[in-house]
Amino acid sequence: MSASKDFLLSSYDFNLAPECIAQVPMEPRHSARLLIVEQKQDDLTAARHVNVWDWQKELRKDDLIIVNDTRVLKARLRVRRSGGGLAELLVLEPQQGGKWLCLARPAKRMKPGDYLWLEALEQEAIRLQVLAKDIDSGGRLVQFPCCYCDREAMEELLERYGEVPLPPYIENKDTTDGDRYQTRYATRPGAVAAPTAGLHLSDELLNALDKKGVNQARVTLHVGLGTFRPLDEEDLTDLHLHKEWVEVNNEVVDAVAKCRACGGRVIAVGTTSVRALEGAFFAGGGTLKPLKGNVDLVIKPGYRFGVVDGLLTNFHLPKSSLLLLVSALIGREKLLALYAEAIERQYRFFSYGDAMWIPPEAVI
Repeated sequence: MSASKDFLLSSYDFNLAPECIAQVPMEPRHSARLLIVEQKQDDLTAARHVNVWDWQKELRKDDLIIVNDTRVLKARLRVRRSGGGLAELLVLEPQQGGKWLCLARPAKRMKPGDYLWLEALEQEAIRLQVLAKDIDSGGRLVQFPCCYCDREAMEELLERYGEVPLPPYIENKDTTDGDRYQTRYATRPGAVAAPTAGLHLSDELLNALDKKGVNQARVTLHVGLGTFRPLDEEDLTDLHLHKEWVEVNNEVVDAVAKCRACGGRVIAVGTTSVRALEGAFFAGGGTLKPLKGNVDLVIKPGYRFGVVDGLLTNFHLPKSSLLLLVSALIGREKLLALYAEAIERQYRFFSYGDAMWIPPEAVI
């Protein structure tokens, strides 16, 4: 019965009081709390409780940490509709010729053929046009000037007109300074949400890991709908996720091979790093190969990991695809028991919250 529950969305629900949701990040980054999962068959809540700074004690020389170097765009745009009303776009991903898939609010007021005006203080107004409704996402295909044809070009426009798309559960949004909602190694523009486990890695902690002989490699997964879109189908058997753009290059493949040869462990920082690595492994037919393109891999209980040995991750939203992924590593019942323990101990949840370390020996 337990196994069948693994494929029901309602089995990934839990109650979380509003005061458990982190509203501001910890300073310094590595001072957040860290729950270390321990593998004891007779104790679902077996764990140690330290701080992220102590994570360096858990890693070994020749281990390899894989981080996601995506950078969050100022992807929230305020626009004026032709009738004068205000609306909002969340810029998701490029199509062709300056066309972009966007989430729209209020979507019903933005119909194909409608014009929108992008405005900002001390900036020239730019005319956009709604071209079509996207059935899969419920969003809108919007025509921008043709010069904004890729993520790098679009970042220039978004820097002038956009705002950092902080999650809706963060009540006091500071849209003027998005540095704290970026990882310290964020270099590849394209995400609309941060790979939040990486927010804990300070320069000091990264330097300490380097001195210990822990290696680092970088993948890119531009966080989009596939990561943050809520699930709404109770039956998870044939779950599909929206595609997200991934790059796993030759250097990553070589670093993993070298790590294995030296007896090290491959440690993913965040669920997006897991999806990038396992997506490349899946696309490679059971071998980790370079990959540059879209990935929609679903990782849920029963999945057999081909690359990742351990995971540093945050505490995630109920009924999310991220809970399914972490459950695939340690089991749904154990994960929910640990979440209940974390709530009891007043851990901070979601993007600015605390972290969980799942060492390889705790993986099922």
